[in-house]
Amino acid sequence: MVLEIKNICKNFGGISALTDVSIRINEGEIYGLIGPNGAGKTTMFNIITNMFPPTTGDITFFNRRITGIKPHNITDLGICRTFQNIRLFSQMTTLENVMVGAHCRSKAGVLSGVFRPKSQRTEEQQIREKAIELLELVGLSEYHDVVSENLAYGQQRRLEIARAIASDPKLLLLDEPAAGMNETETANLFDLIKQVQARGVTVLIIEHDMPLVMKLCDRITVLNFGKKLAEGTPEEIQNNPAVIEAYLGSEEDDEIA
Repeated sequence: MVLEIKNICKNFGGISALTDVSIRINEGEIYGLIGPNGAGKTTMFNIITNMFPPTTGDITFFNRRITGIKPHNITDLGICRTFQNIRLFSQMTTLENVMVGAHCRSKAGVLSGVFRPKSQRTEEQQIREKAIELLELVGLSEYHDVVSENLAYGQQRRLEIARAIASDPKLLLLDEPAAGMNETETANLFDLIKQVQARGVTVLIIEHDMPLVMKLCDRITVLNFGKKLAEGTPEEIQNNPAVIEAYLGSEEDDEIA
């Protein structure tokens, strides 16, 4: 088991964003976290990466308790994420963006950066070569010297994933990676995430594109109003009456409307 989320609650003042949510994610899975807007999905990502702490509950990563650990230390342990709103270094090239992602694995310190000994130059070249490989993986090798803000939207999304993979994560959190993509870009994203999985990375994905989720994920948890509504395989989720009602509404709702 890679990640265990145990009885997580998160309150913002008098508002409960998450209530007693528990999830177990196995190594090598692509795990979906879905639900209507405001269900608490991104809040869960923020708690896993300790952008803010849970009100109650615990999270373990490979059986190590990570609740309360600083975000950069969580990255060091092997958890990395992308964001719902793209957060690239807009004035850096695509290659530089990916190289920055590998910073947490760099051994060079301040003095090495100033005096640039052979070991530092060798490491920098290795990071560059790795970044070029990852750009090829995400289909951006021909754009390595393009400033990231000049990339198309779908390309920026793929660049974010490449930058995240550069940190050598064991668990990759993807927050709505298909948002704003057309059908071709979404199909390419599917292939890319499958390639990431083939590299031995476990994936936890938030996504509103249901055809993509059902085709991509091994298991899925559905949140609704901060509570766990359902968990199971894509087939089980698609046939769950409570999930159908949460997304589509009930006949009673139609009558009231």
